[in-house]
Amino acid sequence: MDYKKTNAPLTTVTRDMIAMAEQTGNVYETVCIIGKRANQISLELKKELEKKLADFTPTDTMEEVSENREQIEISRFYEKLPKPTLIATQEYLEHKLYFSNPLKEREKLDD
Repeated sequence: MDYKKTNAPLTTVTRDMIAMAEQTGNVYETVCIIGKRANQISLELKKELEKKLADFTPTDTMEEVSENREQIEISRFYEKLPKPTLIATQEYLEHKLYFSNPLKEREKLDD
């Protein structure tokens, strides 16, 4: 997914948790879903950033480490992105997340 084009807010927003929990019926399950998605997003962003910054690793260990303008710009860009929890919350609110609870599904089959 392209997190650069997300419409998630850049700052924390107060949310009505009761309204957010309507999809699952449980506030704690909602928080767990958003938390797990935020962890996934965080790992994806970290891998992407490490991949881009790997091009700037020095080949000679004896060289003096110098600041690279492109490296700084890439780092700044990723710092300005919304936090993974904000992106995950926005995805949840826009019904872009697929989630299931195996226990609830099993209970439906038993009934």
